Amino acid sequence: MASDAAFAPPELIGFIGLGNMGGPMGRRLAGAGFSLMVADALAATADKFVAEVNAGAAGRAERSTAPEAMGRACRVVITMLPDGKVVRDVLLGANGLARHLAAGSVVIDMSSSSPVGTRELHADLAKLGIPLVDAPVSGGVKKAIDGSLAIMAGGDPAIVERCRQVLEPMGKVFTTGGPGTGHAMKSMNNFLSAANLAIAAEAVIAGQRFGLDPATMISIFNASTGRNTGTDSKYPANVLPRTFNSGFALGLMAKDLRLALEVARATDAPVALLETCASIWAEAEKQLGGKADNTEVVKYLESRAPAAAPAAKD
Repeated sequence: MASDAAFAPPELIGFIGLGNMGGPMGRRLAGAGFSLMVADALAATADKFVAEVNAGAAGRAERSTAPEAMGRACRVVITMLPDGKVVRDVLLGANGLARHLAAGSVVIDMSSSSPVGTRELHADLAKLGIPLVDAPVSGGVKKAIDGSLAIMAGGDPAIVERCRQVLEPMGKVFTTGGPGTGHAMKSMNNFLSAANLAIAAEAVIAGQRFGLDPATMISIFNASTGRNTGTDSKYPANVLPRTFNSGFALGLMAKDLRLALEVARATDAPVALLETCASIWAEAEKQLGGKADNTEVVKYLESRAPAAAPAAKD
């Protein structure tokens, strides 16, 4: 059985998923002195990551050749994948990685996965003697690069503590409770984030049509009680300049809202505002495509408005 000691550099960590978020997160680990065995759906992405890390990071990196290789070599594996279904397939599908891990090894799922599905995965991995920590993140690509993500860690407290030195190079760790609570927290956070942006957009669109300047509105919101992440972050950085480049896909936000709705319905919580927000992002995804930036939901809301009425005059 694997040791119960904490994971610390130069521990060899398996890291699966090197996309917009996973790549910089992995580089933070290498910079902290961890060694990495990596895998990605695109072999070229994994090869590029290995070359970059080995060119200058404190830790070293190599590409995994097969699940068996990663399972034999690593006591801790991180997944940063599109959703929980992909995570389950990687771990428990045909030739799944979990079947090659030594009992007592730990899986850390940092993807945005279904909280309900995470509890089921936790139970299934436990049968193999593999603890699961769900540790999704918030903060986007910028904070992934500088290591200041908010990390929401759910699972057995002792296992989370074993993983702390692995998580801390990537951001600030918040313990949330038992299995699935990290993913539940992430979905609720993204509900608030999405709702703030949608509310800001509707307010700006209405004010602009009445004759107000959008930039002036945002400045006043941010000096007033209406301030929120939509007004103080996304509008100034991504919407007003029309760059729409927050680095987080619209389809991923739509998915997270569906997960939040799943949690709320499973607990008989109020869902009226959540249902409305999820519907807005679902329709925006249909119109703009899932790969659009999540801030482009403003374009969708603008498109719903009929031709502007004449501005009010004194």
